[in-house]
Amino acid sequence: MATRSFSNTTNSYSFSKMNIDEDEWVESMRKSLVQHDDEELGKVPVCIFTVPKVLLATDPESYIPQQVALGPFHHWRPEVYDMQRYKLAAARRTQKHMNVSFEKIVETMKKEDETRIRACYHKFLDMSDDALVWMMAVDMAFLVEFLQVYSVKEEGRVLSKVTSEMSHVVDVTGKKLSHVAILRDVVMVENQIPLFLIRKMMTHQFKKIAGHLQPAAAADAALKAMLMGFYKELTPFHEKELPDVDIDDCDHLLDFLYHMTVPNNKELGIMQIDIENEQVTEAKDGEEIEQEEYAKQSEVRKVMNYIWNMLSKSNAGLVRLFKKLIFGRPMKLLMKLPWKIISNFPLLKLLKEPIERMIEKFNGDEEEKSQDETDAPKMPTIEEITIPSVTELVKAGIIFSPVNGGIFDMSFDNTTSTLYLPVVDLDVNTEVYLRNLVAYEACVAAGPLVVARYTELMNGIIDTEEDAKYLRERGIVLNHLKSDKEVADLWNGMSKSVKLTKVPKMDKVIEDVNTRYAKTWRVKLANLMNTYVFGSWKFLTIFAALFMLLLTGLQSFCSVYSCARVFHQLPDIQGGSDGN
Repeated sequence: MATRSFSNTTNSYSFSKMNIDEDEWVESMRKSLVQHDDEELGKVPVCIFTVPKVLLATDPESYIPQQVALGPFHHWRPEVYDMQRYKLAAARRTQKHMNVSFEKIVETMKKEDETRIRACYHKFLDMSDDALVWMMAVDMAFLVEFLQVYSVKEEGRVLSKVTSEMSHVVDVTGKKLSHVAILRDVVMVENQIPLFLIRKMMTHQFKKIAGHLQPAAAADAALKAMLMGFYKELTPFHEKELPDVDIDDCDHLLDFLYHMTVPNNKELGIMQIDIENEQVTEAKDGEEIEQEEYAKQSEVRKVMNYIWNMLSKSNAGLVRLFKKLIFGRPMKLLMKLPWKIISNFPLLKLLKEPIERMIEKFNGDEEEKSQDETDAPKMPTIEEITIPSVTELVKAGIIFSPVNGGIFDMSFDNTTSTLYLPVVDLDVNTEVYLRNLVAYEACVAAGPLVVARYTELMNGIIDTEEDAKYLRERGIVLNHLKSDKEVADLWNGMSKSVKLTKVPKMDKVIEDVNTRYAKTWRVKLANLMNTYVFGSWKFLTIFAALFMLLLTGLQSFCSVYSCARVFHQLPDIQGGSDGN
């Protein structure tokens, strides 16, 4: 029954109405066309999306709120509408801490922000203006009160009690099942509220507090403390230094969490322009030094260096020319006529294909290399993200080591064959958190899908519970789930991705690991056997034919000579039995 209800919710959203009043619908269309300014709407980017179907189909529970709905997408669903009484209780308490009435705030939202609110959602909201702004205002009050728990934790204070109306769902320790369920719902892609609305509501709260000459700045500081505490509660990573994310750059709560997980250069405090200028300056300085040293050299030394450079550059060309002469088209044409004659023999005919494949391999490698050198970067293929499992890598001599950091802190040391992976803390919230980051990234990211690439990497190296157990014993995975099998299932369940992408740093790590793995003698022997023995039925056929030919020859020999008499005349290697 549960599965059926989820399938219904994935096909249609809660704000869709079965019985539509046509007159009301026409009036809403008229207002939409007359009141909304296209130029103003064009300045507001769409920031709240529905989950792509390819991801939603994998695990609906991770994307559809189970306890509380925030915003219009799931507001009318009966399963989550029961929380309305708690929302209204939070709105009544919020009203006591503001300098204006709640109704006045709603009127201001309707006049100034209603158009902007609709523009934030990429689905058409078939709701009246009044219904939309009242819904958003009540949901905001509930969300702010819920986040205050994490603001208290971030500031190091202790929340003594929770109001009786909210004690059933909000827990200061964060351990109640209802609190954990709300925590997961709040991070879902379809359950977001524009952050500018929350900032406005909190500004009204700080206007009532005496001593705040700048209520907007105080409200932003309080909201930043809430969001930071919320991030620390949810993130599975252990960063040494957290990025400085400006809430002005964040559209909603999930967008803030994404900026914290995948920070840009500004949030990391990296000045890209200065670095590039410094590199250019260093390069120019290096060129000037080389020119000065070259000017100081003697004329004879210059000539000798010039000749040596010419020989070095031509070395690759000579090798390439030699390969073309041996395995290239002229040799193939030269061998074509006698090869047709030789390949007509029954036994040698079977060797024709393997030898031709070897010649084509040399030619193909050279052609592919030349194409790779000239072509533009290609989109990654499935093979490019393939990586052996933890167990296979350990057998090949690769060491795993934990590092306290984020996604970008993974690396591979070729000298020590050590793969450094960030410590990841897995609990009941981690899967929902990562899944919704991946879904949101797929909707907004114009560049590399960093979180998706990280989940693909972890899915690639963790195949079984033995892989998860090894990473747990190495301190890379901190498992708060029931078993190592659940850890393996978690990563393997997140294998779906919207599109393939390139993340240069992660791809370099994957490439280095695969290169190091391919150089081990076990892997080389296995690849050789698979390619030229087990992968070629022709080889097995030749081996069987030679073995049968040997047996036939032995039988013919024994038919002419008495094999029993020959074997009887052989010396007794066990010491002889005649007379002893």
